[in-house]
Amino acid sequence: MTTRPYVLLSCAMSLDGRIDDASTARLLLSNDADFDRVDEVRAECDAILVGAETIRRDNPRLLVRSQARRDARVTAGLSPSPAKVTLTRSGRLDPEAGFFTATAGDTVRLVYCPTSAVAAAKVVGDAATVIDAGPDLTLPAVLADLARRGVGRLMVEGGTSMHTQFLIAGLVDELHLVVAPFFVGDADAPRFVGEGQFPWNADHRMTLAEARPIGDVVLLRYLTEGRSAA
Repeated sequence: MTTRPYVLLSCAMSLDGRIDDASTARLLLSNDADFDRVDEVRAECDAILVGAETIRRDNPRLLVRSQARRDARVTAGLSPSPAKVTLTRSGRLDPEAGFFTATAGDTVRLVYCPTSAVAAAKVVGDAATVIDAGPDLTLPAVLADLARRGVGRLMVEGGTSMHTQFLIAGLVDELHLVVAPFFVGDADAPRFVGEGQFPWNADHRMTLAEARPIGDVVLLRYLTEGRSAA
């Protein structure tokens, strides 16, 4: 019996490992061809997860952009875009953020938080289902609940804290890392991951499944052991 979804972590970074700069403007690390690839990957997933800080910082909409892909999902009996999932320990959310307001048909939105933050998280009203994850908000519990809700394939899209937590916990089955051909050069800019004890190191390496140029960026696709794509 599957106790958690297949987890695919997707990220674009600069040559110096930064996923943004320290300004308020959005930094484009990829190109149109790769954005379309990401859209295709999104369309193949059951849910997309980002941390609450990513919602506050980047205001992502997390929708499938291609009308053809949305139509194909509907034909298959699915919502036009995958479910949206976020995790928050504080419950500090903006109900006007694109995560909650952007629509491309009927898309489920799930907010996981510890018991102490449930009241604050309910500021989103009817725009999302707020889920009490108990005294502690843990990734295994969230993934188990998502599996019970029918999520078989989960895409994690950021940010640094989420990347780090999923990877340290060994809960990533596939990593899509896109490298942009420039440096950010700012120590205050967010990194791909933070510090921690990762299961993969010099003595225990991921498997490089694909290295593909996409215009001026490169996609590196890594697999971990123990799971196959759903």
